[in-house]
Amino acid sequence: MAVLELKQVKKTFGSGHKQVEALKETNFSADKGELIAIIGPSGSGKSTFLTIVGGLLTPTSGTVIINNKNLTDMNEKQRSKIRLKEIGFVLQASNLVPFLTVANQLKLLDQVKRGNMTKSQLEELYEDLGIGDLRTKYPADLSGGERQRVAIAKALYSNPSIILADEPTASLDSDRAYEVMELLKSETKNKNTTTIVVTHDTRLVGYCDKVFNMTDGVLKQV
Repeated sequence: MAVLELKQVKKTFGSGHKQVEALKETNFSADKGELIAIIGPSGSGKSTFLTIVGGLLTPTSGTVIINNKNLTDMNEKQRSKIRLKEIGFVLQASNLVPFLTVANQLKLLDQVKRGNMTKSQLEELYEDLGIGDLRTKYPADLSGGERQRVAIAKALYSNPSIILADEPTASLDSDRAYEVMELLKSETKNKNTTTIVVTHDTRLVGYCDKVFNMTDGVLKQV
């Protein structure tokens, strides 16, 4: 059973002669334990695809299904609950709260969602990601690679079904980029989650189970 399905999904912006078809009719599915890359140049429709999958943007037509729940039939409040429960985001800018320590970044999630990792699972996550000694540090004290590892921890801590990573290695050198992808791969397999990485960085495709190319709003498996 697919964790994520897009059925005949399209997204159009504007109207008349200014109308832009950002995402042409797309059918897509992803299963548990899969690490999937969506590659393509800037402006090709990758971010539109990701925001629709993440329930941040509604499609013009078509259906988005996460764990048998139809997002396109939901209102914004219902979609936000699904995002909180089912989806972990890893963003290019790491999306960390500047005035919270690493430990408190995760504690903040406990205030808005139940069913997060247990203390022992969190300790294991700290160890897996090599960030146990960073707990008392603030984002400004961390390197780019460390911030991305904390962002991955933040995404995984809520036990999501799906991890969506938007250009997670854009600001990193090759060694750090490979390190982040290795972490995403191992956590995807160990936790049996579904991870979708949107990137223009073709260095990363070797880590992925499936690779799709996005060109002018058209998604095709490579």
